[in-house]
Amino acid sequence: MNEHKGAIKKMMIILSKGTLENVYAAFVLANGARMEGIEAEIFFTFFGLEAVNKKKLEHLHVATVGNPAMHLPTMLGGLPGMEALATHMMKKEMEKIDMPDIHEFLEILTASGVRMWACKLAMDMFHYTKADLYEGVENVITVGDFYKQSESEGVHMLFV
Repeated sequence: MNEHKGAIKKMMIILSKGTLENVYAAFVLANGARMEGIEAEIFFTFFGLEAVNKKKLEHLHVATVGNPAMHLPTMLGGLPGMEALATHMMKKEMEKIDMPDIHEFLEILTASGVRMWACKLAMDMFHYTKADLYEGVENVITVGDFYKQSESEGVHMLFV
């Protein structure tokens, strides 16, 4: 009997949202994969690019409007200052458990061998250049290129 039947060998994570909670979810999943000896790649597309945009990565926010997990009425979540307050509170809780900030987490991911890619379509749409991105982003690639990198047994794709 093959003990490795169905083993996860690589996680391909697509990050399309730039909210603090989505970015951390993708980073934790990629880091967890590496800690388990599983290859990991992150494809940053649309607003997920904010997580690797040098000017924006330290300014990500928690979504308070349309986020049912916040348990806030939409009207209250949209009040001036609520998003900043929720973000501040979330960052304080993360500090208590020694969660690294976004830039430090990117350095950890890079050091652990997580491969990072930026979506060419989104880069063109937002008029970003590779110079706008965190240095650990290997390249700007198409969706097709990203799919080609997932062509092997034991690869799982996850959309965050």
